[in-house]
This record gives sequence, C-alpha cells and structure tokens, in this order.
Amino acid sequence: MAEQVIQFHPSRLAPRTRLAKVGLFLRKNRRPIIALQWLIVILYAAMVIIPAFLPLPPESAHIWDNLRLFAQFCFWGLWWPGVMIATVTMGRVWCGLFCPEGAISEWVSQYGRGKALPGWLKWSGWPFVAFICTTVYGQLVSVYEYPQAALLVLGGSTIAAIVIGLLYGREKRIWCRYLCPASGVFAVLAKIAPLHYKVDRAAWDRHQGDFEPVNCAPLLDVRRMTSASECHSCGRCAGQRDAVTYAARSPFSEILDFNNPAKTPDALTLVYGVLGVATAAFQWTLSPWFLHAKLALAEWLVEHDHFALLDNDVPWWLLTHYPEANDLFTWLDGALILAYLLGGGFLLGSLLLVGPALASRLLKHSALSWQRFTLALTPLAAASVILGLSMLTVTHLKAEHLWLGWLPGFRIALLAAGCLGSLWLVLQLVRRSTAQKWQKALAGLVMLSPLGLMATIWSLVFFIW
Repeated sequence: MAEQVIQFHPSRLAPRTRLAKVGLFLRKNRRPIIALQWLIVILYAAMVIIPAFLPLPPESAHIWDNLRLFAQFCFWGLWWPGVMIATVTMGRVWCGLFCPEGAISEWVSQYGRGKALPGWLKWSGWPFVAFICTTVYGQLVSVYEYPQAALLVLGGSTIAAIVIGLLYGREKRIWCRYLCPASGVFAVLAKIAPLHYKVDRAAWDRHQGDFEPVNCAPLLDVRRMTSASECHSCGRCAGQRDAVTYAARSPFSEILDFNNPAKTPDALTLVYGVLGVATAAFQWTLSPWFLHAKLALAEWLVEHDHFALLDNDVPWWLLTHYPEANDLFTWLDGALILAYLLGGGFLLGSLLLVGPALASRLLKHSALSWQRFTLALTPLAAASVILGLSMLTVTHLKAEHLWLGWLPGFRIALLAAGCLGSLWLVLQLVRRSTAQKWQKALAGLVMLSPLGLMATIWSLVFFIW
C-alpha cells in the first residue's frame, strides 16, 4: 500500500532537546529563511558590485566614513572568517541557510532545463581543482585588496552557479554539490563540527506512518547520511520519519568512526588545498624567500638584457595593475606568485603527507589508512585557515590604530588548540590499532612531523618575518 503524503507537523515529534527543536523550527519556517536568503543576496551584491565603481579611498579615510573600505572590511575582514568559524562550530549552516550563490542557483533551477547530470560533472575532484584555481587567480589579481578583482572572481563564480542551475537539476543546488570552489574546504571543516543532523537508521526503517518527502537541495541520501561533510544543515530533513535530529556530538567522533569512510578527495583537499596552497597564499607577501627569489631573478634578467618579464603593462584582470595606487605586477611577479603558490603548496602538502603515510604503513590496519590519519589534521587545518583569514581582519584594524595587544596570545592559543586537537585524534587512532607497542609509538612520533611543520610555518609568519 502506497504511503500517503501529508503536511509535516513538528508537534507530532515531541523533541526531547532544544537542539532538536531548532532543527524542527528550521524545517517549519522555510519562508522566513528564504526571505533572509534574498536579503543576503542583496547585501552580497551591494558589497561586491558597488565598491568596484568607487574611487580609491584617500589616506585619511576610515572604515566608518568610506564605503569602499567599509565593504572591504565587512566582506573579507568579518564575513569570510565568520563563515569558516561557523562551519567549524555548526557544520555547513552557511551553505544551507545563508549562501547567496546557493540560494540563487536553487531558485533559477526551478525555471531551467532540468537536464540530467552528465558524468563529467560528478567527478569528485572538481571542488579541489576549483579551490586551487580560484585561490591562485585571486592572488594574481589581488582579490582581497581591490573590489574590481573581487567583482571579477566572485561575480564570475555567481554567474557560473546560475548557468549550472539553469542547465541541470530541478530545485537543486548542483553547483554547490559538485563545483563550488569552497565546497571541498567546507566538507573537510564540517567533519569536526560539534553540531550535526543525526540519522537513526533503525528508526527510519521501522517508521510506518505518513511522511512528507524532503527536497534535499544538495542531493544527499538522507537515509544513509553518516557524515556532516556534504550536509548543508538547512533543517529541511529534521524530524523526517522520526529519525533525523539536530544534535550535539563529539567534534572528533566522525573521524574516529571507522564505519565512516575516509575519502581520498577530502584528504587531498586538506593537505594540498587548506594546508598547502591556502597557507602559501596567506603568507607569500611576507615571505623573505619570495622576496629574495624576486630580487635575484630581476637582477639576472637585467644583467642579461632580458626585460620582457619586467614589463608591468599587464591587464588588471590578468595581473594586478592599478597605476593610481602605484600597485603594478610584472610578468615576473605573476610567474613567481604562480610558482610559489603551486610549487610551494605542493611541496608543503607532500611534506605533510609523509607522517600519515608512514603511520599507516607502520600500523598496517585497513581502517587506519593514510587518508584517515590525514583527516586527523582537520583541527589544525581549521586553525590554519582561520589564522590566515584573520590576517585580513588585523590589517584593517591596524589601519584604524586599534589596540591589538591581545593578538599574539590569540594566535598562539588558536594554533595550540589546532595542534592539540589533531594530536588527540592521532593518539586515539593509534590506540585502536592492534600493532605492537613500538609500532604504535613510532606511528605517533611520525605524526608529530606535520604538526611541527605547520606550527613552525605560522610561527615564522607571525613572530619572525
């Protein structure tokens, strides 16, 4: 007998916790949430578009009296660091409740062609590739400093999301699931979020009553969902078949759950993306290695009468070119930035992988793969990306001559928390091995290498360079 579709009534579920009530509230109040999403779309568009047509702020300008500086501070100094912090603490709530690209893409897909997804689009590596390309290109055009570059990068991403929405799916977020440049990073960081939507598979299977179907925008199989990585935390499935609950959990539980697969794309995104290329992008402007390489190459080019790479007459959409701000990249600058981010990011990521690879080989346990040991670095990755993004916040605060005496302590505490969280995960994984004691001890020791390497890099950035 076919199950009857009825209107969802949260009161029937009698939630036992306040968190469960929050999930049911989100499911019941979709209209206010959609209205909020459109408000954010308007604010997002205003902060991205309007500053691109404003003149450079004078030297005497402040955040509170110059719209261009205010928008830049809100967007890069508050918005994006806040998004990462929210992801680490509450899962992908930004994606499900606030993201303007996701909201627009889902909305336009109602009126699009609704085509089936082609095989190439489902490739699991697209978020990683998109993240690397967006990060590198953003540095070449100085996306954090100039609103024209921000409009180009972020506006281009939004247009791409609209195009994908018009072509594929119906009332879905195909762009968010498969192509969004930030999706891979969010998927990794959400693994340690202490809040998630928990699915009771047994309760789901034994449910016999009526239920309202769920429109899961990112196309998840809610019944079999065991990870917070791809869940957008929108609340649409809360209470479904009396089996889905918004709940608290240990931030380490997902990585320590051997029934939850440690996926290669997540591991590679973590080491080569979040800890590799992103770290290089945050610190190349401060790096003495970069400066020395630039000076040495420039000197060699001049001595040998090769001046083409020293030309700075480059389009602004290809390399930073703002004569009015006396900020012009040469072809040499572009080549070195490209080499530093890609080469340095790949080198750093490869060095970080040595520890997980050796630990996995020592313990010889199918569940203790290099991918799972790599994911044990997630707390460190979260601390790293928040430290990097907060550098933009600090830049604005310094320009306003605000007191920042608390900053060194904050940075040390955040980096220490990331290292200790990852170390605790490593120790728990090692304990679960059946290997001999010396193998366990050695596996734990080799996993100290990626922690020490990242701690050293950030110490150089903040306290030596």
